[in-house]
Amino acid sequence: MLVIITVLAYFAVLSVLGRLTAGRATNSTFYRADRKSPWAMVAFGMIGASVSGVSFVSVPGMVGRSDMTYLQTCLGFILGYFAVAFILLPIYYKLNLTTIYTYLKGRLGQRSYKTGAAFFLLSDLTGAAVKFYIVCIILQRFVLDAYGIPFIITVPMLMLLIWLYTRKGGIKTLVYTDSFQTLCMLVALVLIIVKVAGALDMNLEEAVKAVANNEHCRIFDFGDWMSPQNFWKQFVSGAFIVIVMTGLNQNMMQKNLTCKTLREAQKDVCSYGFAFVPVNLLFLSLGILLILLAQKEGTPLPHNPDELLPMFTATGYLGDTVTVLFTIGIVAASASTVDSSLTALTTSYCVDIKERPDDERLRRRTHLIMAAVFVIFILAFRALNSTSVIDAVYILCSYTYGPLLGLFAFGLLTRRKTDDRAVPYIAVASPLICLAIDYVTSHYTSYKFGYELLLLNGAITFVGLIIKGEKVRR
Repeated sequence: MLVIITVLAYFAVLSVLGRLTAGRATNSTFYRADRKSPWAMVAFGMIGASVSGVSFVSVPGMVGRSDMTYLQTCLGFILGYFAVAFILLPIYYKLNLTTIYTYLKGRLGQRSYKTGAAFFLLSDLTGAAVKFYIVCIILQRFVLDAYGIPFIITVPMLMLLIWLYTRKGGIKTLVYTDSFQTLCMLVALVLIIVKVAGALDMNLEEAVKAVANNEHCRIFDFGDWMSPQNFWKQFVSGAFIVIVMTGLNQNMMQKNLTCKTLREAQKDVCSYGFAFVPVNLLFLSLGILLILLAQKEGTPLPHNPDELLPMFTATGYLGDTVTVLFTIGIVAASASTVDSSLTALTTSYCVDIKERPDDERLRRRTHLIMAAVFVIFILAFRALNSTSVIDAVYILCSYTYGPLLGLFAFGLLTRRKTDDRAVPYIAVASPLICLAIDYVTSHYTSYKFGYELLLLNGAITFVGLIIKGEKVRR
C-alpha cells in the first residue's frame, strides 16, 4: 500500500504543478510556452525526458553483456548535441517554427512536409507506447500484482494521470514537471546506489573502487571492427542518434524551442548533452554493484538483463524503501517521456497534419484521443503477449527515423529541388531496402549492423531524393 500511496502522491504533485503553471493557457502556451522558458530548467528537465523508463531499467543490465561500452555512445551524444545546437537550432529559430517539420514545407514542398510529419507521428506514437508498455509490465509484475490491481486498470489510470496534468498547459507545464521528475529520478538512482553499496557492506568510496576494479568496467573497445561495441561505430552512431532522434524529432525539440532566444536554447542543448555521460555512468555502475550483490548472495543473474535492477529493487529484497525508490524512479523516467510524446503528437497533428494551429477545440480533442490511442496500443501489446511483436515495433521505429535524416540532410546540404510527389514513395521504399540489406548481410556474412543502420537508411533516402531531383538554376 505504501507504493500505491507514493505513486498517487507523486502524481498529485504533478497535477498541482500543472495547475499552477498552466495559467490562462492558449494554443501558443500549449505548443511553445510563449517562448519564455528558463533555459537552465529546460536543460535539467530534458535529462529526465531523454532517459526513458526503459533506459532506467535496461542500462544497469547492459554491463553483464557489453560492460560499460555504452558510454562510447554517450560520448558520441555530446558531438550530436553540438551539431543540433549550432546547425539545426539556428534554422528553427530563424524560421520561428512551432514544429520542425514546417521547414520541409518551405524547402521541399507540401508532400515532403506531410511525409516528415507522418513518419514522426508513426515512430513516436509506436515507440513511446512500447516504452510505456514495458514500464507498465515491470511495475505490474514486480509491484502492482502484489496488490491485486489488474493490468487493464493500471494502464488507463497511469495514462489518465499523465493526461490530467498536461491537458491544459502543454509544453509550458512540462518544462516544470519534467524538472521535478528529473530530480526525483536522479535522487532515486543515487539513493538506490547507496542502499546497494550498504548491502555489500561498502561505503561509497569502497563502492567506487569496487566498480573501477571490476572486470565489467571496460569502456573503450578499439578492437574488432565487426563488433557492435567498436568505439568508432558507437561514437559516430551516438552522434547521429542525437541528430536524428533529438534534432529531427518534434518530441525532443519542442521544449528546446521554448527558450527565449537562440543563444539560450544552444546553452540548454549543450548543457544536458554533457550530462548524459555522468548520468549513464551512474546507471552502469549500479549494474556492476548489483552483479556483485548477486555473487555475494549466490543469486543467479536473470536471463533477461532488463530484470537485473527489478530483481533486487522491486521485490522487497533490499527493503520497502528501495522498492518505493525504484517505483518513483521508473515512474518519473517513464512519465517524463510519455507526457512529452503526448504533447508533441498533439502539436504535430494539429499544426502539421490538420494545419489548424489556432483551433483550441481541435487541440483538446486531439490530446484526449492521443492518450486513448496510447492505452489501446498498450493493451493490444498485452493481449498479443509476444516479444516478437514488441521487437517488430522497435525495429519499425528504428527504421522510420532514417527517412527523416535523409529529408533534412537533402534540404540542408544541397541546393537541389526534388520531385515532391515522389518523396512519400522514396521515404517508404528506403526502410524496406535497408531491411533487405540487413537481412542479406546478416545471413551471408559475419557483419552485424548496429546503430549504423540509421545512417544507411538516411543515405538511401538521400540518394533517392538526388535521383529524383534537379539542380537549382541560377
